[in-house]
Amino acid sequence: MNQYLLAAGMIEGTAREFGVDMPHLIAQIVSFLIVAFLLKRFAYQKVLDVLENRRTRITEGLANAEKIKAELAKTEAARLEVMNAANVQANRLIEEARAAAQRVQEQETQKAIAAAEQIIAKAREAAEADHVRMLAELRREVGRLVVEATARVTGKILTVEDQQRLAEETNREIAA
Repeated sequence: MNQYLLAAGMIEGTAREFGVDMPHLIAQIVSFLIVAFLLKRFAYQKVLDVLENRRTRITEGLANAEKIKAELAKTEAARLEVMNAANVQANRLIEEARAAAQRVQEQETQKAIAAAEQIIAKAREAAEADHVRMLAELRREVGRLVVEATARVTGKILTVEDQQRLAEETNREIAA
């Protein structure tokens, strides 16, 4: 116990050296304890509750952010899938259009070839008809010239039968 008295004496001596007034110190300690109790009871607990609410909201916000991130990734994957499907369908439509264009081109080519063949056939028929007509004219003209030349050479007037006979002979010789 002596030690306690000695320690208490030292404390009291040190306190006097620093100018500590014990009644004021005890009054300040009691005032501090009352203020600390009131702050803890009325203010500190409310501040802790607000902080806990804020911590809970932050945790919920982070959880929602993770959900939103997962949904965004899922939506992005779905978007890419839809885009790929659209690209495949577009490529298929393009190929179908090319095939249809090729078929139409082939059909139009066949039509053009058929029309050209008809035009060539008509031209050949027309050329053949002209050839036949020209040959007939040539025969008549040659026959007339032969009859005229014969009449001049012989010096006599040929009858209609003589003219026909000479024209026919000339035609046979031309045809051979």
